[in-house]
Amino acid sequence: MHAPEANPWRRLSTRRVYDNPWIGVREDQVIHPAGNQGIYGVVEFKNRAVGVIPIDAEQHTWLVGQYRYALDRYEWEIPEGGCPVDETPEQTARRELREETGLIPGQLELILEMQMSNSCTNELGYVFIARDLQPGPAAPEASEQLQLRRLPAAEAIAMAASGELRDSLTVAGLLKLAWIRPDLARPNR
Repeated sequence: MHAPEANPWRRLSTRRVYDNPWIGVREDQVIHPAGNQGIYGVVEFKNRAVGVIPIDAEQHTWLVGQYRYALDRYEWEIPEGGCPVDETPEQTARRELREETGLIPGQLELILEMQMSNSCTNELGYVFIARDLQPGPAAPEASEQLQLRRLPAAEAIAMAASGELRDSLTVAGLLKLAWIRPDLARPNR
């Protein structure tokens, strides 16, 4: 009998099958927990995912709308982006918020660390709340055509709960926000 935390997999070999500046894909020859030989594909992310939920004095937040190429559809999300290895998640949160919305946070609080899709990737995600916001000019990346939407935090939380928002960092971050700050989840009366 093995301890539940013990690794029941055995890697026989590994080979790199794809690599670009953002991701690598490897294929491992493995022995499965049941003892059979097989393959396992892993997507290795070179950046971590970082999202930011800006909250202003009126309990409003911002969503960013953009066309997501991989899904072939338009999505609304919290401001987010990739955190390179030479940057901390907090630095990325500040940079992404400024680039996508023009907002400069006076204060950031980490509310969530998560595994993005742990069955096939090693990507980690972080979500911050940004407060004490100062306006500034947005500076999106050349590959981004963004729309901004300012709305009550309660409305954004309701959109995440109803399935209207689908991005994993957005949904997890907004639902965590509702859990730790239930006052923000209630509509203003």
